[in-house]
Amino acid sequence: MVKAVIFDLDGTLLNTITDIANGCNFALEQLGLPIHPVEAYKYFVGNGRNALVRSALGDNFTEERYAQALVYNDTHYAAHGEDVTAPYDGILDLLQACRKAGILCAVVSNKPHQFCEVLVPKYFGDLLNPIYGCVDGTAPKPDPHLVFQVLETLDLQPEDVLYVGDSGVDMQTAKNSHVKACGVLWGFRKADELLANGADVLCETVADLEQLIFASK
Repeated sequence: MVKAVIFDLDGTLLNTITDIANGCNFALEQLGLPIHPVEAYKYFVGNGRNALVRSALGDNFTEERYAQALVYNDTHYAAHGEDVTAPYDGILDLLQACRKAGILCAVVSNKPHQFCEVLVPKYFGDLLNPIYGCVDGTAPKPDPHLVFQVLETLDLQPEDVLYVGDSGVDMQTAKNSHVKACGVLWGFRKADELLANGADVLCETVADLEQLIFASK
């Protein structure tokens, strides 16, 4: 029986890709470097902000440029990270249905924690708690420590939990945490990546996910 659902954030709850791309492209422009199309950022994201910036720099990476790019990216994203970001259709209704049914919902993301704790309440109120993002100096997903922290906070066992995400990293995180892995296909990655990294089940739509959650309750 599913007692709780842990969600990834970018590409799962929120469509953030354009604002992410704009922040990183701004950093590249400030450094006089070529920018990337928004579509490319679907494959740069997933391993945290540091890896995102490294990927965007590509062959132009140096430690100095990397440090500068992080500052430019974070400054732009702090000011413009909500310009076009929006929840995926049906997500808010799903979270409200979970609340009504007594199913707990939480967030574990590789997005910097300072951005998670702004975006999640803005778009979803108190429907998701706890909220854990990535903190510099700690291991990002697929390290399972934040999932384990959610389990401890909510006093749950791994078999009580469904982890929902849109990337291979998310599926690896679920496997490393010994929880069921659900890959969603409305996000940034494709089915083959999700399956190759251990997805137990795939959901094409939010309605599919709702059916999965409540069929398991």
